[in-house]
Amino acid sequence: MRYSRDMIGYGQHTPDPLWPGDARIAVQIVINYEEGGENSIEHGDAASEAFLSEIIGCQPWPGQRHWNMESIYDYGARAGFWRLHRLLKDLPVTVYGVATALERAPEQVAAMQDAGWEIATHGLKWIDYRDVPREVEAEHIARAVALHTRVTGERPRGFYQGRTSMNTVALGCEEGGFEYLADSIADDLPYWHVHDGKPQLMVPYTMDANDMRFSSGQGFGTGVEFFDYLRDSFDLLYAEGEAGAPKMMSIGLHCRLAGRPGRAMAIKRFLDHARSHQGVWFATRLDIARHWARTHPWQSRPRPSQMDRAAFVAKFGGIYEHSPWIAERVWDGEMGAIHDTPAGLAARMAQVFRAASDDERLGVLLAHPDLAGKLAAAKRLTADSTAEQASAGLDSLTDAERAEFDRLNTAYVEKHGFPFIIAVRDHDKPGIMAAMRARIDNDSATERAEAERQVCRIGALRLQQILGGA
Repeated sequence: MRYSRDMIGYGQHTPDPLWPGDARIAVQIVINYEEGGENSIEHGDAASEAFLSEIIGCQPWPGQRHWNMESIYDYGARAGFWRLHRLLKDLPVTVYGVATALERAPEQVAAMQDAGWEIATHGLKWIDYRDVPREVEAEHIARAVALHTRVTGERPRGFYQGRTSMNTVALGCEEGGFEYLADSIADDLPYWHVHDGKPQLMVPYTMDANDMRFSSGQGFGTGVEFFDYLRDSFDLLYAEGEAGAPKMMSIGLHCRLAGRPGRAMAIKRFLDHARSHQGVWFATRLDIARHWARTHPWQSRPRPSQMDRAAFVAKFGGIYEHSPWIAERVWDGEMGAIHDTPAGLAARMAQVFRAASDDERLGVLLAHPDLAGKLAAAKRLTADSTAEQASAGLDSLTDAERAEFDRLNTAYVEKHGFPFIIAVRDHDKPGIMAAMRARIDNDSATERAEAERQVCRIGALRLQQILGGA
């Protein structure tokens, strides 16, 4: 069973995006242009629009037009867009343009182009694709690109469907002409997504620093709340950038929402705040995508979750000494991107080991060789054990040291019934000797628990050797 979601991402240490000018933060502002592309009987839809408007909790009117809803959207085109344009025309902005809305907005499109804004596609129609068949959504994406190209004079390089299905991202990848997709809210940095073995850059969007929360019950009530949220988001990300971990900040605006005077003032105040800081890169999403593709190009790396069973067991069957059944059970269970890092795969293998029967776990302990024992002398250790013992200097013992290890090994096994086990890569030769002397007097239950902990630690260190910084 394969688990599709990547719950690790960049992990604790995010890559340095190396923003232009050594910027501490990239600020990316989106204007969603949807007016004229929303659900409407006049647009050939089955019902009126009911989403993202001043009428919170509104329901679609099947077979009927909704005058108030339509006039709210009209406001976005007639007044809201121009207010946002006056505020933002001197900045790089990305427009998510619904193709059918752009077709009905020749003056607005001309103003976008005069300002040098990027116009990405927001799909053919601003509708919910949740239950739309895959082939129909694919057709809509193709039609959106074609119509967008006719309206603007060039094809879109970015794609944001917004009201997605589970097919949307795959279809965006398969379209083949997008430099980035934005249907992700999964990160504060761009990242590479792999579909059918091919990489596709994702430039994540936002639903929190977004004026859509003016139209939801748990959202913003006033422009002051919106400004406070944008300022606080900026300040924390800016501080992270100063600390060596720069990010991007996405801001989502809608003409009919943020274009209202009391909300537009929040945008003005935020711009004043951001411009008062040094090291702020205002950029379009296409600017960010192209920078990322140059600076952090796709690099293939080992992905255990994508191996077939035989290859996986061949590579990882020796992580637990002479116990390939652990790797087999890992592969047979739920595998996904969370297991593609050393820590992720180590945690899963340890979980399988701990869930095994008492006899199976004891078998793993018994499979471990004595430290500096007869197998080592006869060069009959596994490659991993040989390298590990050598790393602690156990392959170059004096006669006195070898005799003492032999004595301790024998005494330990006679008392506890399994070999002394320790992750030798964590210790040097004197430390290992001291640990043997200290642990030999423990009761066997304590030693059994400690040996099992050490087995898991050895597995984690071996995976780190194999997968490196993956």
